[in-house]
Amino acid sequence: MKINKKTQYGTRFERIIGNDLQNIEIKSIKAYDFLPELAIHFGSYIARKSFVRQTATANGIENGISFHFYNIFEDNAQIPDKRKIKRSNETPYVRVFPVAISQKIPFIKDTQVTHLSVAVSADYLKNFLREEVKQFQFLFDSSKIFLLEEIMTEDILRTVNDIVKQDEPSALKSFHYKIKALELLFYLFQSLSKREKSVHQKLSESDIKSIYRVRNKIIASLEKPTPIATLKQLAGMNELKMRKIFTQVFGMGIYDYYQHLRMKEAARLLRDEKLSVSEAGYQMGFENLSHFTRVFEKHIGKKPKKYSGEFE
Repeated sequence: MKINKKTQYGTRFERIIGNDLQNIEIKSIKAYDFLPELAIHFGSYIARKSFVRQTATANGIENGISFHFYNIFEDNAQIPDKRKIKRSNETPYVRVFPVAISQKIPFIKDTQVTHLSVAVSADYLKNFLREEVKQFQFLFDSSKIFLLEEIMTEDILRTVNDIVKQDEPSALKSFHYKIKALELLFYLFQSLSKREKSVHQKLSESDIKSIYRVRNKIIASLEKPTPIATLKQLAGMNELKMRKIFTQVFGMGIYDYYQHLRMKEAARLLRDEKLSVSEAGYQMGFENLSHFTRVFEKHIGKKPKKYSGEFE
């Protein structure tokens, strides 16, 4: 997809991507502004090389909050050449952070990445939350640097795909995308409201880097839990502080987070790889299939056999 830099679309694209234009190949991108309250853009990219992307701040939205959804839809458009393009195997997730703070996102060469981003002003969001705003007060405290990461629910994934994959309406297009963006935020806040209660302390950049080292180590070994001693060493902090920050950022304790991602991967093996229940359980490190069934049902909401049967 070629971008004409002289067009308004090209200018908008450059504002989103910035200097990373040379590092990626664009498969698709769309953007809709409803400034100064709301902006939404989504796209699909292929990394030309491995690099770390520094996200841009949301121009035109002051005192706002960014919601970045990653790996949230599959772009099945044909790759124009014979390169072996890999899809990112990361579990879909969303990060929430102030618009004034950029994020560092790693891109791997010849890997396809999909994303959808919503930026919304704090005052506009408060109008929708109304009596619920107290539960999320930490989002609106400009003196704190916060970061949240949430695993996507089925409602969030469905809404994202409604936004990205459905044909544009022939009329009231802007109205349509604004309503869908708000619907997406509704489902996200519904999920955030179920988080473990935690005191939201100010996070330093060092805290954030450390807790992501812990998270990445957990993800790298889903078939076997990583010892707490190893995670403490990676974090470079005591166990109590590590657990508090982990719960603050990811919404659940370390072991529950590990089990949840483990069951998400088991669900993928059943759904996409067509493994049997016993094969999926054994691959995820379970020796007792009854235990696997109980844990799967707790995190996915259905017994693995029933879940698998829905995709036959």
